[in-house]
Order: sequence, then C-alpha cells, then structure tokens
Amino acid sequence: GEFVYLVGKTGVGKSTIMRLVYGDLKPTRGFIRVGEKQLGQVTAKDIPYLRREMGIVFQDFQLLPDRSVYHNIQFALKATGWKDRKKIKQRIQEVLMQVGMTGKANAMPYQLSGGEQQRVSIARALINDPMILIADEPTGNLDPEASRHVMDVIRQINLSGTAVLMVTHEYDIIRQYPSRVIELSDAHITDFSRGNDFLEAYGKMPSSR
Repeated sequence: GEFVYLVGKTGVGKSTIMRLVYGDLKPTRGFIRVGEKQLGQVTAKDIPYLRREMGIVFQDFQLLPDRSVYHNIQFALKATGWKDRKKIKQRIQEVLMQVGMTGKANAMPYQLSGGEQQRVSIARALINDPMILIADEPTGNLDPEASRHVMDVIRQINLSGTAVLMVTHEYDIIRQYPSRVIELSDAHITDFSRGNDFLEAYGKMPSSR
C-alpha cells in the first residue's frame, strides 16, 4: 500500500529495477519478491499472469494510435482473458471514471492532450485491479498542469490501497506530493522515509527539474 519514488541520475539503473520487478529481466543473483511470488521461480509462460497483478505506466503512453480509448483498454482486457462483453464494458466505464476520463471512450489518441493520453494509459494499467502500479517517469512528457492532474490520479489510486512505485527525476513532484524516496547512486541505495528528508539532504527544494 505504500507510495515510493525511485530516483537517481540517468543510467544508474532505475529502469532496470522496474524491468526486474515486472519480469522483463531476470536477476543474476539475489531474488525479487512481488506479493507472494518470487520472480526467479516464475517461468516465462507465467509472466503474463504475474503482470495481471501489476499495472505498468510508461512515459510515452504506448497507446495504439488506430484504436479509440475504449478499444485501447478493451485490448488489455482481452489480452488477460476477459470475454464477457457486458463485464468488459462495465469495467472500462469504472476505470475511465476513476481517472476522470468519462465521456472520452470514443476519442482517438490523437484527439487527446498528453495529460489525457497518460490518464488513459493509467486506466488501462488499472483494468485488472493490480496490487501495485509501476510508473516509469509518468509525468516526464507533460507540462506542469497536466503533471499535477496525473499525480492527483495516481495519489488517489494509492489512497484506495494500491501500492505505487514511481521513477521520477522531477524533484518538484516530490516536493508537492511527498512520500518515501529510494535513491540509487553508484551502486548504493539510500532510503528516505519522507520526501522532504530527501530534498533537505540535498538542499533541493526546487520549482523545476
């Protein structure tokens, strides 16, 4: 149920950690546990089932450009085994409402702003009610207002009980939405229980990157 930021300089390994968590890479030593599953014991054919318990949001949205909002989310549902059309429609309506995109089901991605596209990608990530939301620079391509709207959505998701692991290099986000911070630096990990502890340790209370 925690909200945790993962921070560090470019190339330090943030995205690698994310890929390890959602099973895109395997550890060469040690182990990774997500919920009750130890990933080293999960076979390649079981990875899709593991990912049903995770929601993954990327910086570049990764929406299918030739499909509507509804069909982008429907695609994710069908890929994870949903078949009942009535239940699919109901679930899509629920997640669109959750991210503040009710009424946009028939819109195409090119008709949406960057912030709206990111909210659709978050809705798609929530479709299977994941225990953890993994967000890799979800505000990286957004202006400050759109970033705020997306962060409000992510925080509400967290308050509803979903754990969030979010990579960011935008310290202003941490200042506005303080929470636990894990910093990667030169193969070392520093754990700050509060966002402000991290900012104060580095004298960083900025209004921008």
